[in-house]
Amino acid sequence: MRQYLSLLNAPKAIACALALGVIFSSAPSPAQAQLTAFKQAVAETGSRDDVIAKFYRDHNFEGIWTGNSDLHAARRSALFDALSRAGDHGLPVSRYDVAALERQMKAARSARDLGLIEVEMTRMYLQYARDIQSGALIPSQVVDAIKREVEYTDRAELISGFLSSQPAAYLRGLAPRTVEYSALMKQKMLLQEQQQNGGWGPTVNASSLKPGASGPAVLTLRNRLMSMGYLARSNAKTYDAAMVEAVKAFQKAHGLEIDGSAGESTIKELNQTIATRLKLVLVALERERWLNKERGDRHILVNIPDFTAKVLDHGHVTFETRSVVGANKEDRPTPEFSDTMTHMVINPSWYVPRSIVVNEYLPALRNNRNAVSHIEITDRKGRKINRGATNFAKYTARNFPFAMRQPPSSTNALGLVKFMFPNKYNIYLHDTPAKSLFGREVRAFSHGCVRLSEPFEFAETLLSKQEADPMGFFKSKLNTGREARVNLETPVPVHIIYRTAFTDARGNMNFRRDIYGRDAKIWNALQKAGVEVGGVQG
Repeated sequence: MRQYLSLLNAPKAIACALALGVIFSSAPSPAQAQLTAFKQAVAETGSRDDVIAKFYRDHNFEGIWTGNSDLHAARRSALFDALSRAGDHGLPVSRYDVAALERQMKAARSARDLGLIEVEMTRMYLQYARDIQSGALIPSQVVDAIKREVEYTDRAELISGFLSSQPAAYLRGLAPRTVEYSALMKQKMLLQEQQQNGGWGPTVNASSLKPGASGPAVLTLRNRLMSMGYLARSNAKTYDAAMVEAVKAFQKAHGLEIDGSAGESTIKELNQTIATRLKLVLVALERERWLNKERGDRHILVNIPDFTAKVLDHGHVTFETRSVVGANKEDRPTPEFSDTMTHMVINPSWYVPRSIVVNEYLPALRNNRNAVSHIEITDRKGRKINRGATNFAKYTARNFPFAMRQPPSSTNALGLVKFMFPNKYNIYLHDTPAKSLFGREVRAFSHGCVRLSEPFEFAETLLSKQEADPMGFFKSKLNTGREARVNLETPVPVHIIYRTAFTDARGNMNFRRDIYGRDAKIWNALQKAGVEVGGVQG
């Protein structure tokens, strides 16, 4: 057999021992003892995985990789090509030890050896398919606040789908097919090329720079802006009008205050390394794999670190507004998940969450029974209690028996409208009387819910699908002053995401600060799994 196996040139081909009849002979006997060496090896090794075991059992333990037909060769070639490019997608290459498999193939000396290789290739394929389709990590195990339910394709379907398709095309189609995933892949390659060509040059050695300034730091700023693509080729020696516009473009792409002046925050972001940015892109690719599902022809996208809420119709942004998200302390950060918006409530009451009642309001009531007087205190039947007759000092967070409610008004904590997608995290979108916060650069102040800068216009956009005069309809409900529920005739998916790296409508990179530190944790987990920033691989 050695003379046949010496023809093996992994990964392009495996010399099949068919000529010697050691893999496929006559129809096997049902008895285990009569299985060929190849099939017995497949049966034994495959038994460690229920899906793999069932597949080979249903297919008479015949090989799908290790035959000598053109189809077998095409499957092998496609798999090895995909595995060799796994690093391009920010996947942990060490998880698919191609080199070890090649050594195992070259060392094969028997039909049993080929049977072991057969099962290992199937196992490796299934691992790769799951990773590139749905992510290499389980999000909730990395960050508890990521409540997203990742969708996984049934592993048996992955095998049958591959066998019934053109191998290379099927493997290429496993990665997310979203516009964002493709754009991130392109930008990752461009960043890697820039890194290989020397990067963005020296960092700007200044705490801040203003228009009109000159000196070495201004020249460094000019050169760095040119390297990054924000400034056309220039020989300017001062911070001129062209540099002002370039800085504004940079600030817009990084979620900074757009004033054209290179202040402390702008300088800090300008001085970030390509390697740092690449890590965020790799995390964004992993996050895109976690959300690899149909998002809805119309859907709402809330990007936490971007502090925005958008309505998208058929992939295009049709409405966008600033948002305020959960504060970065204790239990306030906004969680990540997807759900479906079913209705809005105009002139809403605010039913104070239990955590706020006992942790914030009860301590105040112990000191002064008239504290938070704008809030009604109710018993279990919804009846207002008499504050003057209640001894709040005797209650603790464990035994406080009352609920609290703020009636509808312009000063209500929820403002004049809230948008509901009922979920166990008690998160929703809403108006707010605290309008000044929308002018801040970093807008993380809420208890977890998402406040909208333009809630009336957001409501109008949602109602435009079911009302001839959506704003007129909305205001007719609003002007009554009474609480009113308005159902959406077509519920709208809501995706609350966390992207510190994403592309805009033109495919250009945008970066945001990691306000909750989540992406740093994800990168650490990816790196631990074997992901590398690396260079251009293809």
